[in-house]
Amino acid sequence: MTQQTIRQRARAGDTILGAMVFEFFSPGMARIAEEAGCEFILYDMEHSGLSIETLKLMHASARGLSIAPMARVPRGEYHFLARALDVGMHGVMVPMVESVDEARAIAEATHYPPAGRRGAGFGFAHDGYAAGDVGKKMQALDARNLVIAQIETERGLAAVEEIAAVDGIDVLWLGHFDLTNFLGIPAQFDHRLFTSAVARIVAAARRHGKGLGFMSGDPAATTRFRDLGFNMLAAGTDPAIMIGGLRSILSPARTTA
Repeated sequence: MTQQTIRQRARAGDTILGAMVFEFFSPGMARIAEEAGCEFILYDMEHSGLSIETLKLMHASARGLSIAPMARVPRGEYHFLARALDVGMHGVMVPMVESVDEARAIAEATHYPPAGRRGAGFGFAHDGYAAGDVGKKMQALDARNLVIAQIETERGLAAVEEIAAVDGIDVLWLGHFDLTNFLGIPAQFDHRLFTSAVARIVAAARRHGKGLGFMSGDPAATTRFRDLGFNMLAAGTDPAIMIGGLRSILSPARTTA
């Protein structure tokens, strides 16, 4: 039997665990995340300043591993999406998707004809520099590459049903901090406006057979959002994890005044 891709599993509702990386773009990060039991690693280009050249190196460092490298691009524009895929990412996350027109443009940019309008360039990083039948390559890459739309504004929430219905969008990812900001309740994750918004996102994803994603900062949040139906869960952020680990290890040696 053919092994299912992360894209297929995400849409089927399987639990898939990963990590988001904002700071530590080291050649060892993919292997470290794999050792921790992650199946994907998401490199952030929206807030981190990560360049396309370094992203290509991150893809190279994941070759031969079981972990899927992906990227959050700065915005849903063709030159961000197509380049991230061309340098080898197995998927892209797009922040602040706010309309069905944006979702359709994202789907077009990330898929080859006839489903989309992604430009053709083969024998490069994304297909392992290999020769082969171009038609089969396009089918395989479209089947592998995961497309994630972040719902994190009041506009995206208003259009979530239409966004979820777009072919080529595979996962709705809750941008929880931004969503509370745009709802006027910054970081109030127990507020009824936020909890009702989350329920609306979950319902739209389920109606249209899409996965649900969330970045968790602690075990309690992981449990909470997994119980709500979120099946693609990433640990983050890497600076917070590093700070927490350092504090925990050094805490016995600290003295109080």
